[in-house]
This record gives sequence, C-alpha cells and structure tokens, in this order.
Amino acid sequence: MSPALQRRPRWRFALIAAAGSLLTATSLAVVFPQPLRRLLAPPPVQGLQARVSLDGRLLGHFPYAEAPADQLLAIAPGQELHRDAAEALQRMQAAASADGVDLRVLSAYRSIDLQKHLFFDVKSDRNQSALERAQVSAPPGFSEHATGYAVDLGDGLAPASNLSPSFDSTAAFAWLRANANRYHFTLSFPQGNRQGVSYEPWHWRFEGSAEALKTFEAAERLGR
Repeated sequence: MSPALQRRPRWRFALIAAAGSLLTATSLAVVFPQPLRRLLAPPPVQGLQARVSLDGRLLGHFPYAEAPADQLLAIAPGQELHRDAAEALQRMQAAASADGVDLRVLSAYRSIDLQKHLFFDVKSDRNQSALERAQVSAPPGFSEHATGYAVDLGDGLAPASNLSPSFDSTAAFAWLRANANRYHFTLSFPQGNRQGVSYEPWHWRFEGSAEALKTFEAAERLGR
C-alpha cells in the first residue's frame, strides 16, 4: 500500500465501502424493484416476525385484498360470498342436493380483522408457533377468504369430518371432485401443493370470472 493510502483515515474507507454498497443496492432495485422492495420491507403483519418471499407470499400464503361490501351476498346465516361466487355456489348446492349430497357452508367471506382474530388468538390458545398456525390458517391480509371467492364446505351427513382431512372420504368430497369444476370451483390446497399449505379438502375457491381469475393468478401460476 502506498504511503498516501496509508495516511487516509479508516473512516474514509468505510464511507467509500458503504457508498459502494448503496450504489449496488440502488442499481439492483432499478433492475429488480419488486423483489427487493419485498425483501427489504418490514414484516407486513404486526406481531408476526416474518417477511414475504420473492413471489410475495407470507408463510406460504399470497396476499389478498378484502372484497368490497357491496359485492357480497348472503349464502347462509352469517355467511357471505362475492355475488359471482354466491350464485355459482347456490347452483352447485342445488345440483348436489338433487344427487342426494348435502353440501354445507362452514365458512365463507372473512374480513381481515376476523382473520387476525382467528390467526393470533387461536394460535395462542393452541400454543402454536406462527409457522405451525400458518399451515392451517392464513395470516391476516393473506387469506383467500377475504376475497369473497373462497368457501369451506362440509358434508351435512358427516359433520364429524368438518374441517378435517377425513372430509376427503365423504360423499360430499367425492361429488365435489367429480362436479365442482362445472361450477368454476377448484380445490385451493391439494395434497403436496407448491404453496406449502397443509392439505385442505374442504377449502374451495371460485375462478368463474375474469376478476376471480386475476385474483388467483399468482397461486395458479405457482401450482402449474
């Protein structure tokens, strides 16, 4: 090292190195703005120390906005769906009933506030970690139920199977596998799904409109 370089204060080298790092990060942000913004952003859910992945997922779940209140229709006592999904679901239930199958709505639209209660309070009650809870319940702001297009279904003749993997052994599930696509409903989290979410044979989402397809585009792309 030359005498001139030896005489330079160490803080100048640190400043030059920091400026170089900032320039590199800025350059990368220009080329890859969205992924870097997600990685550098603070955790999106208060009280949950987890950051989104490069594709925008949090603990496996994609982000979803709430359905506008004026787009929701009642489908059962205390249960609502986006009107497009609601009309399709009612037709599907009628067809199932004609075949002797009793499709019951267990859960439909859920606000972000309700999802927050379910995620944090149930997690606490069951002594689960956030990662464990995320396997069976999406963090608030990352639930398909907020869109008004997702519904949890059960078999009215086999209520013990509600919200259980054993639902896939019921007549209702067999009927759904054979017919749900006719009404534009698809299973969100099949076995071995690439989102890494636990198998949920009861959880179905509606993809029968351009808006719904756009809403679930990222999930569909990952699942291919």
